[in-house]
Amino acid sequence: MADWLAVLDRRARLRARAGLTRHIRSRGADEQVIDLAGNDYLGLSGHPAVTAAAGTALAGYGLGATGSRLVRGSTDLHDALEQALADWLGTAGALLFSSGYLANLAAVRALVTPRTLLVSDAHNHASLIDGCRISGAETVVVAHADPAAVQAALAAAPGRPAVVVTESVFSVDGDLAPLAELHAVARRHGALLLVDEAHALGVLGPSGAGGVVDAGLAGAPDVVVTATLSKALGGA
Repeated sequence: MADWLAVLDRRARLRARAGLTRHIRSRGADEQVIDLAGNDYLGLSGHPAVTAAAGTALAGYGLGATGSRLVRGSTDLHDALEQALADWLGTAGALLFSSGYLANLAAVRALVTPRTLLVSDAHNHASLIDGCRISGAETVVVAHADPAAVQAALAAAPGRPAVVVTESVFSVDGDLAPLAELHAVARRHGALLLVDEAHALGVLGPSGAGGVVDAGLAGAPDVVVTATLSKALGGA
């Protein structure tokens, strides 16, 4: 135990020396600041209609779901929200997770087999990177937003099932993926296209429905969309 504690202490010192130590700063409910760091892009977390609906739901269902979705935790509110999200995004269906991070882990894992090749953009979010890692599938990281690099990776693995993994609006740089071109390359090779719309909902497309809708790919059978309620929808 002492050895482990020494290792952890050394890591903490190295982080501090490199200026990488981070500290939590708590805020109050009535803090009067201009928020340039939060993800509540549209201010919906404090919208009166949203908070009133949340209060009604709490009064009717209580604070928690009381169990997993499969056992006891699925309610008609979940069903209604999933249907509304599917209708909005133009998908065949939707499934809620407790965070966008978990949705990405689950989506990548669910789409792979032992032979699957994952072709992942170099600027993908950590949740997609972790999803590729825990899936156990071979992952090729390709140049950022480069359909030609995706084409080369897929061409080098003929006949293998493959998933092209990208964000639509990239979380760090804010630039856009060439979704139409990526989809054309993926379809040419019989691959699926997995698009993380976390930063595109409320920003791109008609009614803020995201980059997939904006690119005319909504409802395509070889496109899988993940997203989060924690950004523009204010649900973190």
